[in-house]
Amino acid sequence: MTTPAPTLTSPAPQRLLNSRDYKTLALSALGGTLEFYDFVIYVFFATVLGGLFFPADMPDWLRQLQTFGIFAAGYLARPLGGIVIAHFGDKLGRKRMFSLSIFLMAVPTLVIGLLPTYAAIGVAAPLLLLAMRVLQGAAIGGEMPGAWVFVGEHVPARRYGLGVGTLTAGITGGILLGSLVAVAINTHYSAADIHDWAWRAPFILGGVFGLVSVYLRRFLHETPVFKELAQRRSQDAELPLKTVLREHRLACVYVALQTWVLSAAIVVVVLYTPTYLQKVHHVPAALALQANCLATLTLTLGCVLVGWASDRFGTRAVMLVGWTGLFASSYLFYTSLPSAPSTLVWQYGLVGLFVGTIATVPIAGVRAFPAAVRFSGLSFAYNMSYAVFGGLTPVILTLWLQRDPLAPAHYVGALAILGVLLALMPLARRGHGMRDGAARATMVR
Repeated sequence: MTTPAPTLTSPAPQRLLNSRDYKTLALSALGGTLEFYDFVIYVFFATVLGGLFFPADMPDWLRQLQTFGIFAAGYLARPLGGIVIAHFGDKLGRKRMFSLSIFLMAVPTLVIGLLPTYAAIGVAAPLLLLAMRVLQGAAIGGEMPGAWVFVGEHVPARRYGLGVGTLTAGITGGILLGSLVAVAINTHYSAADIHDWAWRAPFILGGVFGLVSVYLRRFLHETPVFKELAQRRSQDAELPLKTVLREHRLACVYVALQTWVLSAAIVVVVLYTPTYLQKVHHVPAALALQANCLATLTLTLGCVLVGWASDRFGTRAVMLVGWTGLFASSYLFYTSLPSAPSTLVWQYGLVGLFVGTIATVPIAGVRAFPAAVRFSGLSFAYNMSYAVFGGLTPVILTLWLQRDPLAPAHYVGALAILGVLLALMPLARRGHGMRDGAARATMVR
């Protein structure tokens, strides 16, 4: 008998995080924070943008509908951008596409901050705004799956959950940064100043910081997994997405359903609820935004905690506890409204903490696909699902609220139950090792 030559299925030596890993995590998380800030800052200034980029004599409801329609266009562009960027990420390397995605986000954000308004150039203004949102959507479609794959393939196996959870915290930190910037702008400037010029500052700053992140990502290194794949590229003539659709359909469905749960947690609890508090329960805007800042902070901390716990106790156990906690805390929060300011703030913060369970989505999703098609598989399933459910959720809730003021609680609760059911599926515990290019699945925590 002879000893077989090492292959991609050979287990990587167990090690702890080293200085290169910390640098990779720091630069990746920072870039994710700034890129997601660029993507969501639009929604914090949607009312101002509606007044500037559409005719003044247009009915207010129609102006807001078109403004949010442009926002939704960013979601619809995610699948196409994600598929294209992921294809080249599997073919040319993770690092190149990781840098390209943030460049494609930074430039449109900067341009939005410099765009002339409807009063200056007429109908061309909203069309240019739409074009920039489409580019932003394409960029974020490649950034998030690419970032998860990049970090997941870099960090040691014993710290895989912590690495992916920390990166997810960095990405959600972009929402917190956007919220804080919006609060600062609205606190320090009058409505007239914001309308005249101050609205541009968040976009210009986001674009500049994004370009700085492009430069910083030059110091990252290609993942060891892709380097190994590049040496065995002779068998890889087929399009990665074609392989995914033929051989990994179950993984695609699993990741898509997980993404539906993630989109409910983020879109409803973090992005939609501040408006819901103001419109339905007449909570002052300042209090709603302050509570939202705390919820986003606890969400960010929750992602790190979930990543650490996944390494220690296993992904399935964390999913069961986390999604059950989201179910209970969301009903506690929404059924208590309207409540005293202090109660509202801490209950919103508690819900945000359990929203951190979303970190289990990339933890399980990245390893659901083998290395050769990992970027394409994750990107396709994640972005297609988010485009549908992320885009439709606000519409569903708006219609549902006409009949039931607890619609957000019911929607989040139903999706939390789906999360618990997904935790019971084999893919919650089984997956491809980060260096596993074979089709067989391996047990993971």
